[in-house]
Amino acid sequence: LADDILLVISSEMGRSPGKQSNGGTGHWARLTPLLVAGGGLNMGQIIGKTDANGGEATTKLYGPEHLNATIMQTLFDGPEARLVSGLPTELVET
Repeated sequence: LADDILLVISSEMGRSPGKQSNGGTGHWARLTPLLVAGGGLNMGQIIGKTDANGGEATTKLYGPEHLNATIMQTLFDGPEARLVSGLPTELVET
């Protein structure tokens, strides 16, 4: 079953690395947590890294286009993928 289902859990933003004066954390658009599991992917990978504070990326930045490409490559067979007839072969530009 784990090979047949691709589970994607994401958020539109992360949380600021430090506490605010009220004890909470604020919105932090620089980094967003993301979990992808199943779909025949290699499990146990950690993609990307942050500084010790958890506030800034220290490796290559990945965007929505990378997530979309991963989903499409997992669900469809590359050049053979057609959602609607007449669509170009390349579904996601990277």
